Amino acid sequence: MKGRRTALAAALLALVTGCASGPSLEDRGQVTAPPGDNKNLVVGSAGFTESDLLAQMYALLLKKAGYGTQILSVANRELYEPALESGQIDVVPEYAATFADWLNAKKNGADAPPVGSPDLATTMKALRRLAAPRGLTVLDPGEAVDQNAFAVTAAYAARHRLKTLSDLGTSRLKVRLAAGDECVRRPYCAPGLKKVYGIDVTGVDPKGVGTTQAKKAVQNGQDQMVLTTSTDATLDDFGLVLLKDDKHLQNADYIVPVVNRSQAGSGSVAAALGRLNSVLTTADLASMNEQVDSWRRLPQDVARTYLEDKGLL
Repeated sequence: MKGRRTALAAALLALVTGCASGPSLEDRGQVTAPPGDNKNLVVGSAGFTESDLLAQMYALLLKKAGYGTQILSVANRELYEPALESGQIDVVPEYAATFADWLNAKKNGADAPPVGSPDLATTMKALRRLAAPRGLTVLDPGEAVDQNAFAVTAAYAARHRLKTLSDLGTSRLKVRLAAGDECVRRPYCAPGLKKVYGIDVTGVDPKGVGTTQAKKAVQNGQDQMVLTTSTDATLDDFGLVLLKDDKHLQNADYIVPVVNRSQAGSGSVAAALGRLNSVLTTADLASMNEQVDSWRRLPQDVARTYLEDKGLL
């Protein structure tokens, strides 16, 4: 495995410097090889807590199935996706709609209309269509989803009888939204809240997505709502509650394993990783995120304990 680590480091360096020789990673990824079953697999992580947890669980499940595994953190999709195509990384946890739109933009340009949608089946069909020519196989999603979500204080929700985003729209309340600065133009954010729900968004406070600063702005009443994610485990710490996306504004960002077909496209890999689908929920992911981010437990320990508790190890 040391040789593969060295090769990957060299490949990533070449990508950054533009000095790669021979066929590009993208060109090589266009060759769709028959399903492979390499017994030593590199599991990629995108370098944030949830991705680390998923990568640890994937590695443990693959080890139980008889594979040697190594986890490599590459905190940039522009780097780890080409490495996945080239076979330097064999499997990564991804998000269905986000990855579909990313591959679509890579193929058709940044201004291409998005192909991800709130409908999971439609999203998966588009994702698999884009992934296959690159030598990638997208395995089945489970129940767990990490998508954009909107939260208000529990007191605010109780005072105005809010449970859903539709409730907020019909309330005619004026809402200042704590979010990333891109929220002003993204269809899932301020424009979507106005169009789909009729919410009167008076402005976007550019404090980031689900950051402590953004949540504190809502907690202290500076803003009324914050853009976060459905697996945010810290909402209780700020007295916040999610409003249900009852009209399905958000895309289907279900957790999906993506594998290099020629290295890890076998039924054995799919079966090993598929065992997680029968147990992992959105609430489980939020709980594990909390254990790492708030309780300062190690991702590998949290992942192992979870799988053991679920009878998967």
